[in-house]
Formats: sequence, structure tokens, C-alpha cells
Amino acid sequence: MIPHFELHGDSGPHLLLVHGMLSGRSQWLLNLPALAAVCRPVVVELWGHGRSPTPDDPALYGYPGYLAALESIRSDLGIDDWFVCGQSFGATMTIRYAIRYPQRTRGQIFTNSASALVAAAGQESARTSDRNLKKQTDAIEAGGLKMIEQMRIHPSHARNLPPEAKTALLADAALINPRAIAMIFRYLKESSVVDLLPQNRVPSLLVCGAREKSFAPGRITAEREMPHLEVVMAEAGHAVNIQQADLFNSAVIDFIARCSKVAG
Repeated sequence: MIPHFELHGDSGPHLLLVHGMLSGRSQWLLNLPALAAVCRPVVVELWGHGRSPTPDDPALYGYPGYLAALESIRSDLGIDDWFVCGQSFGATMTIRYAIRYPQRTRGQIFTNSASALVAAAGQESARTSDRNLKKQTDAIEAGGLKMIEQMRIHPSHARNLPPEAKTALLADAALINPRAIAMIFRYLKESSVVDLLPQNRVPSLLVCGAREKSFAPGRITAEREMPHLEVVMAEAGHAVNIQQADLFNSAVIDFIARCSKVAG
């Protein structure tokens, strides 16, 4: 079993796109036309999001399971390598993928991701107790989409998004399987990649939304700990690829062109 994915574009290198929690393929609505002109975007939806299934196997929700699923997609496409891009929670997977499979990764892009770039110790101290976690996940499964809609990260609470993009995000959010969200909370353990950053061996680009002040420590950590990283700042919040789509598209296209030229 693999997550739902869609291939766009007709030529150029492949670019894996992994959205964040409570999102879907619409996360890339304002990026695909520009990106598909120079590469072949591979849009993946997380388990239980959008058109992806909700597996019963807990192992599939851990990072090893997700990385294996991404590798299966790459194999199905019949390609040796690709670029990878993670948005928010999706970056916890794509950064891990690039570090685990540098020979498969031509370069990586990611956006603001507190879940990926918080300090491991801080995350450990803030971790919900097992009892509270069970209570929370049981409430999600019992409350269904109404409970999902109350979560702070639900797109209904997002501000400063173009109407077209927000409408599409809300439509994708309506397809979420609450059981999948509960499974992610239960079985996806440590999300921080801070301790892994020094192992990075591939060209990397962070397109950072400067208006999300709470992410500044994460950006600073990435700049300090991650080799081969360049940062492009944008006057945007968390959803930088939507709020500053033109800048994001240009930065990614330039990055892919430069990495492809070096590889050639």
C-alpha cells in the first residue's frame, strides 16, 4: 500500500511534494503551473488526507514506514533520483528522506516547520503524557471532522490566504479521515530532525516565511547545524508557498536549475 500521488509535467527532473498536517494536494495549487513548466512534480497526500487510504498497520505511520512508502513511489515511477520538498509537517519526512537516501536526492527544499526544527529536548519536555495522549486521540476519533475543525492548524483558521487557495484547502480538509490523524498522533514519535541536520549531504533550500516569528529559532538552528543549506526569506507567514507563491516558485525553479547544472 502506498499513499495517493499524482504526477504533473512532461519533462525535467522529478520533484516530490509533501504537504503538512490537515492539508492535501491543494497545498500546491498556486505552485504547480510554474513548477510543471520546468520539472515533473509528484504530489503525495499523507495517510488519511485527501485521496490517500487510512491503513490499519501502525508501522506505516512511523517515519520508517513513510520513508519506505516514498521509496515505493519513486520505484513505481521508474526513476533513480528526484528533488524533494516538504511543507510544514511534511518537512519532517523529506528532510529525513534526504539524509537517509542522499544518493536518491538531487536536492531538497522545505518551508517553515516547527515540528522538524524544534530542539529535541524541548519537544521531549512538552510531550503529552500517555494518558492525555490516549484521551486526545480517542476524542479525535469520537468527534470526527468536527473535532478536526477545532484544531488550530485546520485551514479554516488560516488568515492571509488567497480565496482560491483557501477554498481548495477546505475542500481537501473535508476529506480527512479523523482515524488517520489519531493514528499519526499515536504512532509517529519524535518529529524533530535537529540531531540529524549535521548529516545532510545534499544541496538544500529553506524558503522561510519571515512573518512567523515563532519559527525564527528553527531557522537559526537550521542555518547553524545543516551543511549545504541556503535560505531565501519571504514576507509571509507559515504558508509561504501560498502567501508568496511567485517568490517560492522562482526560488525553487532557480534552485533546481543550479543543482541540475552542477549534476550535468
